[in-house]
Amino acid sequence: MKPNISLINSLCRITAGLTILAWSTAKLTKRQSSAAPILIAMLGSMKVAEGITRFCPLVYLANQKTHHVVEEKNSDSQPTSDHSTTPYQ
Repeated sequence: MKPNISLINSLCRITAGLTILAWSTAKLTKRQSSAAPILIAMLGSMKVAEGITRFCPLVYLANQKTHHVVEEKNSDSQPTSDHSTTPYQ
């Protein structure tokens, strides 16, 4: 797993994840029979894990999809000169 999010992005994810986790645990202390705070706590912990590892599966999938679309576009069109073979310059 290569990191695919920046350091600032990971710090924001850790902060948001801990905030969500704190909110959901506070809600769980009031009423323990509700399932919504448990699910929200899981989402918050996932955000914390993404921030610590600096890897986001959704960003990875989006990059793979974008890379696949760019490859299809390049294979469909014929380059007109030597400089047009790279997609972004």
